[in-house]
Amino acid sequence: MKENEKKKILFSVAIITYNEELNIKDCIDSCHDIADEIIILDSYSTDKTLEIASSYPKVKISQAPFNGHIEQKNNAIKLCNGEWILSIDADERVSKNLKSEIIELIKKDSIPFNGFKIPRLTFHIGRFIRHGGWYPLKRYRFFRKGFARWTGENPHDYIEIEGKGSSLKGDIIHYSFKDLTHQVDTINKFSSIVGYTRFHKNISFPILKSLYKPFVKFLEMYIFKLGFLDGYPGFVIAISSAYSTFLKFAKLYELKKNLIERPSNLRKDYGK
Repeated sequence: MKENEKKKILFSVAIITYNEELNIKDCIDSCHDIADEIIILDSYSTDKTLEIASSYPKVKISQAPFNGHIEQKNNAIKLCNGEWILSIDADERVSKNLKSEIIELIKKDSIPFNGFKIPRLTFHIGRFIRHGGWYPLKRYRFFRKGFARWTGENPHDYIEIEGKGSSLKGDIIHYSFKDLTHQVDTINKFSSIVGYTRFHKNISFPILKSLYKPFVKFLEMYIFKLGFLDGYPGFVIAISSAYSTFLKFAKLYELKKNLIERPSNLRKDYGK
């Protein structure tokens, strides 16, 4: 290689951030050794997120206003130079097994797939949650640039790929909530975003679904998806998911009945 010839970047990691000083170090540490670059798209954090991230030589930081999870993650992907991209959140970690699989993949001369689903293992209330629909929860996260995009309904997003896909076995480790207070706060924020998104799309209020869906959600997670095998945390998760389902309907109803004005600062203030 000539001295003035740049090294080809094969593998990028894309992360969006907003006030993630408690998470960003462990997140970067989990993938810094295998990534050719780590792209961080930040929504103008006011804590030490950028100070911490900028101490890593492979990290490249950009900033942009937050206009939604889907929009921000797609913008982060556009900033990546790698042929292959791993898209993760700041509260996620790349497990050792997953790193080994990615290393072996990017060594290959030819890969017949454009994306790979990765299982996500969540730690909550003192244990890893393996039931109730929370695991393996395989989603596309590792993909060839130009063949994938984030889509869905904010804040519940997912990646679609063009062409053939496959799966990896190693986990993304997810530290979703600091505690139950954090979980309740997140449910409140997310349900507001969903309620407003549906209101903006002029989706009608389904009164019958609003009455039975929360109960169905609890039964689905706790009984049919074996959430009870996760002990009391499994019960808490099922109850909180039912509550989240209820709030999404209730907030849409509230907006439909013009009981509150549109929360114009909602997306701006919720930067994760």
